[in-house]
Amino acid sequence: MQHCSGGHTIMAYPSFPRESTLDRALARVSGAGRLVRHGWERILDRVPADCALCGGAARGQPLCDACRIDVTRTMAGSVIRCPLCALALTQPTCPDCSARAPAFDQVIAAFDYAAPADLLIQQFKQAHRFSHARVLADMLARAVLARSPALPQHTIMVPVPASRVALRRRGFNPAAELARGLAHRLPYALRPELLWRVRDGVGQTGQSRAERMRSVAHLYSCPERVENASVAIVDDVLTTGSTLNSIAREFKAAGASYVVGLVAARTPYSVSK
Repeated sequence: MQHCSGGHTIMAYPSFPRESTLDRALARVSGAGRLVRHGWERILDRVPADCALCGGAARGQPLCDACRIDVTRTMAGSVIRCPLCALALTQPTCPDCSARAPAFDQVIAAFDYAAPADLLIQQFKQAHRFSHARVLADMLARAVLARSPALPQHTIMVPVPASRVALRRRGFNPAAELARGLAHRLPYALRPELLWRVRDGVGQTGQSRAERMRSVAHLYSCPERVENASVAIVDDVLTTGSTLNSIAREFKAAGASYVVGLVAARTPYSVSK
C-alpha cells in the first residue's frame, strides 16, 4: 500500500512481513564457510525474491528499487550534517561534537534510523533476517564508495565485537555479518582479530549519553600495534557514538592515524538523548 506525502510516493510497511525464500536459504548456510556462503549469495542474487519491506518483487535482491530509494532518502536530501559524526543538525553546531571532540575522525552512514529503514535493522537483529546483512552492506558500501576523498586503499575494517549475552540471545553478531558483506564489496582488508571485547558490560538501551560513555570505558582493547593505520570500525547503528569513540581511542593509542565509523544507520538526536 502507498500514500503520497510532499509530492513523494512513500511505502506503508508491515513490521515483519512473511519470511522470504531468500531468508530461509541464507539461514541454512549461515554457518557455512566464507567461500561457500559467498557462492550461495551470488546464486541467490539471480533468484526472484520478495522485498523485505513491502513484499513486492525484488528481482533477486532483498529490497525492491522503490524501497531502496525510500530507505536512503534521508541521506540523499539536503539535510545539514555534522562533518564528524554524520548527525542531522537542526542547529548550527553539533550538540555532541561541540561539547566533546570525538576520538574518531568521521562517520559514514547509509541512512538515518527512521521509518522505513528502522524496520530493516529491527528485522535483521530481532527476526534473524540474514538476507538483510547483504542489503545493508550494499547500501553502506555505496555510501563509502561515494565518499570524496576516498578512504585510503590500506584501510582495514574491524567489526564491533558483541557481548556473550548478545551472542547467546541472537545467535550472531550483526556488526560482524555487516562487515563480512562489506568485505565482498569494498577493497579493504577485514581484520576482526584487531579488536577484543574485554568484558561483557551492560546493555546500553535506555541509558543516557553520560551513562553510555561510562559503560563503554575500557570495554574494548586493540591487542597489537597498528602504526599509521587507517581503521574503519563497522557497526549496524550509531546512536550517541560512545562505543565508536571508545574504540577509536583504543586504536589511536595503538598507533592508528585515522579512524572512521562505517554504520548502516545513524540515529537522529531526538531519539538518542
